[in-house]
Parts: sequence; C-alpha cells; structure tokens
Amino acid sequence: MAGEVSRVEVSLPGSRSPGRVEVVSPGALTTVQDWPGREGFWHVGVPPSGPMDERSLRAANRLLGNPEGAPCLEITLTGPRLRFTSSCRAAVTGAPLSVALDGAPLAQWSALELPSGGVLSLGTIRGVGVRAYLAVRGGFGGPATMGSRSVFAAAALGGRPLRGGDMLPLGSLATGEPESAAPPRFELALALERPRRLRIVLGPHGAPEFLTAPGLEQLLAARWRVHHHSDRTGVRLVGPRPAWSRADGGEAGLHPSNILDAPYTVGAVMLAGDTAVIVGPDGPSLGGFVSIGAVIGADRWLLGQLRAGDEVQFDAIAARPSPAPDAAPPPDAAPAPDAAPAPDAPGEPAAPHAPRRVVFDSPYEGAHGLLTYRRAGESAVLVEFGEQSLDLRSRVRVHALQEALRCERVAGLGAITAGVRALQVQYDPDRTSCAAVLDALERIERGLTDPRGQVIPGRTVRLPLSWRHSEVERAVERYERSVRAGAPWCPDNIDFIRRVNGLAREQDVRDIVLSARYLVLGLGDVYLGAPVAVPLDPRHRLVTTKYNPARTWTPANAVGIGGVFLCVYGIEGPGGYQLIGRTVQMWDQKEDPPWRLRHFDQLRFDAVQEEELEELRAASAAGSWRPRVEPAAFLLAEHERSLRRRAHAIARFRARREAAFAAEREAWLRDDETAVAA
Repeated sequence: MAGEVSRVEVSLPGSRSPGRVEVVSPGALTTVQDWPGREGFWHVGVPPSGPMDERSLRAANRLLGNPEGAPCLEITLTGPRLRFTSSCRAAVTGAPLSVALDGAPLAQWSALELPSGGVLSLGTIRGVGVRAYLAVRGGFGGPATMGSRSVFAAAALGGRPLRGGDMLPLGSLATGEPESAAPPRFELALALERPRRLRIVLGPHGAPEFLTAPGLEQLLAARWRVHHHSDRTGVRLVGPRPAWSRADGGEAGLHPSNILDAPYTVGAVMLAGDTAVIVGPDGPSLGGFVSIGAVIGADRWLLGQLRAGDEVQFDAIAARPSPAPDAAPPPDAAPAPDAAPAPDAPGEPAAPHAPRRVVFDSPYEGAHGLLTYRRAGESAVLVEFGEQSLDLRSRVRVHALQEALRCERVAGLGAITAGVRALQVQYDPDRTSCAAVLDALERIERGLTDPRGQVIPGRTVRLPLSWRHSEVERAVERYERSVRAGAPWCPDNIDFIRRVNGLAREQDVRDIVLSARYLVLGLGDVYLGAPVAVPLDPRHRLVTTKYNPARTWTPANAVGIGGVFLCVYGIEGPGGYQLIGRTVQMWDQKEDPPWRLRHFDQLRFDAVQEEELEELRAASAAGSWRPRVEPAAFLLAEHERSLRRRAHAIARFRARREAAFAAEREAWLRDDETAVAA
C-alpha cells in the first residue's frame, strides 16, 4: 500500500491552481467521503467506507443542489481551517460546531456564500455528536480509487486524512436546484433522548443455539455504554457479559463467541469475546464471531454520532415489509418500532410464493446435504451448509452456489460474500423481498451438481515467513501491558498454541506450520484480500482461541492462528488471532486485481530471517518481487479419499488435541472462579 498515498485527492503543498481549497489546519481527523462509498469489493475485504452519518452528508449535498453522492469532508470532533482560492457555495451539517468565515459566525444547515480568499473555520463539536460534514457546490474533485473518492485511512485506500498545506480541488459535478433549507428532522435528530435507541433486526446467531433465551433478552434490555476505542471500523460497547448456551466454539476456538468464519454486514452487532461491537463502514467483511442482529439502514447514521460515554439501547423489530410494485420509499424510510411482523419475518411463514419448507434457523435437506437459512439483518440472508463443523464439502457447496448466483444475476441482489461454510447474500429491500430472495436461493441450490464431482482451479502460492518477528512480539507485549495482563496466551502466543494442542516443544508448532498446505477459504478476514485458510491435512490443524478482549494493535501482514484457521492480517489494526510471525503484503494496488490471493489457492510457507523478510517486503512494495506461484486444483473426491486413508492417524491427533484443549479450558474456569472469589 506504500504507493497508494501518492494517489490521494490532494495536490502538493504550495499549488495555487484555480478552484482549490487550501488546508490551513486539518482538524483532529478530516477525510473525504462520498455516499454510498466503495461498493463491489466486500467479498475481498474492502469496506465501503463512505460517511459514518450518511443522513448529514446527503443533506449537505441537497442544500447545494449536488447529487447525494458528491464527495464531502467528514469532520471528527474538531474541524479544519480552509482557505478558498475561488468563490463557491458550501454547507455544513451534522453535529453542532461553530462555523465562521474570516471570523464572522455563520449558520449550519443552510447554504453559505464563500468569497475567493475567504477562510472558513470549523470549531469543536459541542455537547452531542461526533461528526460534521462540509459540502461544496459541485463536490470535491480528484481521482476515484476503485470507483469511489471515500478514504479508508487505515489502508491508505483512496487517500489519507487531511494535513496542513494540502490543496483540495473543487469538483464540477452537475448540480440541480438546491433545497431552501434542510428538513428540520436532521437538526433535531442529534438531540435524541438518552439512551440512544438503535433499531435492530435479530439474526443470524441467537438463542437457544448460541445464547440462552434469558441471556439474549438481557442484552436487548441493557443500557450499553460507548467505549472510547470506538471508531469508523466499529462502535465498541460496554455492557453485560453474554449468557452463552454452549461451553466453547469447538474447532472455531475456546470461547463460546467463536464460530467458523461467517460474513458480516455494516451495522452488524457482533460479540467479540464478551464485548459487543457494531461493525462500521470501515469494518471487516468476514470474521469468526457470533452476530446477534444488525442495525437497520434508517438508523445506521446514528453510529456516526455516538461518542464515548453515550448510552445505547437496542430495540428488536420486525424486518421491513416487501416493497409495493413500482414504489420506491424515501431514503429515510424505516419500519416503525411497533410495526407488525412482515410476512417473511423471523419465525413466521414465508410469503405465499416462497417455498414453505424454507424456514429461518431450521436445517433442512438441500440438494446435497443439510442447509440452513438465517436472517442477517433487514437486508441479508446467511446460507449455511452442513453441520457447524469444518467440512470442506460444505465449502465446495458454498462455492457452487456463489458461482451460480453470479451467473444468474438475480434482481435486487448486492454483495455475495463467502465464508468457510456459509454464504451471505445481501439484497436491496427497496427492490425485492426476503421471501423472493429465499425463493431464488432455494431454486438455484436445488439445481447444483454433486460437490464430489467438482474440480476447482487454484494455485500454490509460496510465502516467506519470519517466525517470531519483532513487530509481532511487540504486539503481544503491548497487549499484556495495556489491555489484559495475565491472559492465558501471554506472554507467549506460540507457547499457548503448543499447550492447547498437546505438543511437547515450540519446534513442533513450527514444523507443523511449515509443513502444512493451507487452503484459502475466505478473503478479507482482516481486510484487503487477507486470507483465512485451513490445513488440508487435519493433522496440521492447530486449534487456538482468539484474544478476549481483542488486541488494539497488530502489525500489517502478521500471521496468526485463531480457532483452526490461519490468517494473514491485511493492514495494521486490531486483532484476535494468536500470532506466530510475519509475511509479505497480501495487496498490491499496482497489480490488477490488487488482491494477490484467490479462493481455493493453496499457501505454503518458507522460513526466512527477519532481515530477509524486510528486504522482500520492500521489494514487494516497489513492484520488483512477487510470490512464487504454480498451478493447482482442489478435488473434493480426492481429498475425501486421503482422509479415509489417514483416518486412524487423524483420530489419534484429534484425541490428543481435544484432551489438551479441555485441560486448558478447565484451567481457565478455575482461574475465573478464583478471581470472582477474590
């Protein structure tokens, strides 16, 4: 990603081209965002980004007659000072803050006339809210990255936050008739009652499979407090400890919140360990945690105005009714909190034209084995294949349905994202209904061929691995010092992996990692094409648990193991996998496509010293080095034959691993009881 910053929307300091805005001071965190953001890449771990508070950004554009998606500035906490080199019209919306032109106060939520040479100063957000938005007539100009001007700052995708001396080009988008004033509801919306109420549609993971019924009710009744570590990736909430209905996550990890990877939606309320996190517009598309519901689209703008210490409460509501023919509801439309359940709401029969045997959360026999449909918020369905265990037959079935959906182009569908044993299908509830989507899914799935006869092309990709890289060790030390001293995986992640898998020496862990052939089952687990992969040979499947709570910092391209999966972190940021080393970048914006790996690639690791790895990383960033790649293919029938040949050895390995796993869990329970007694 090193080369991406040079392609941001700002020009070099000192430029004085007409129609530009000079950044005198940047504010706390100011970025360019457009709506709806960077669409079409969720399946490879590229978030949409875009505004945290889309209502305010779209209102600012409407005040100026801009298209609703015109690029604006998103301002967090403290605003910038900007000098305009030509006259223009502007509007400031969002959370309340002072607005002044050359020292004279101006009003928010109205069109402003800015003269050439004028300096617009935006102050500190006062009292309520976190983010404000500045629009200019015609939008802000500059090149788009992957179809959007939105900045995903953590990956330097689309640019970076503003700095003093930057020059922002004014755009020339076609404009229409401006609104005379913003609708009053936008101004008043920030003065909501406390706690803030967020409407959610429950699913895909609830009671009694994952949480007890009283436990789920407790989470819905609770008043949650917004944690200070909240940002655009996710809003962290402090509240009651979930009451789980199971002891652990099995192959997914020791904690009951751990599941085999499943895709998220923006607004999903996931339980990462015992912490609730609402996925933001810069959040991950894939992960291994239970998700109890999703904030409805009409309320997602509120996430952008939650500040540390605010209280939040969830209102579980029915999904939106099906749209009427030829009717398009306004962008702010939403079901009333007391709306009656839609015909296809959770637990209710599907609409008459949908197959009645398809019931949410109840497995039934599909074309080639068990199938479960789960609601994933108001605008997505999660299709799960087989039992809740790692079975590559299920992953092949996921792949077949994903490819069939892409070929058929069902009306109203959005992102289609594959997990390990699940496929998430997003849809536009203004264009289609959940019942119609279920109808199409069931019909297409019934026509799929036997997964045992499929040959899925891929590649063998060899990656260098620096074992115990110093940056990885620093991440573990930092966690122990600042997040959770005395965690079972501290001070040494690799020794923790050794213990929970019943191995004698660290060298045994290293030998397994370097011998394994990892099959890539998902992309984007930790952003930008980052792989989630599993060893083809079950005797190489080391099981761990994820950090609880998660790390606040992980170096880019760290290699970790969580549950039974291996992951390479796409960017620097939070994380929960047990870390073993570091490798090269998974993403190169100079390549087409920029993601280096594909589903069903097979990864092999070659040990290198840290100094050699850093040379390879530099060469990779410069475009002078690429991983070695050879053709390969995955045949389910051949894989299943190999499992039968090795059945006794695999059973012995699993028995030893499960005994060590159980012993570690018992030790945790004893430690918890001691802590409670103390």
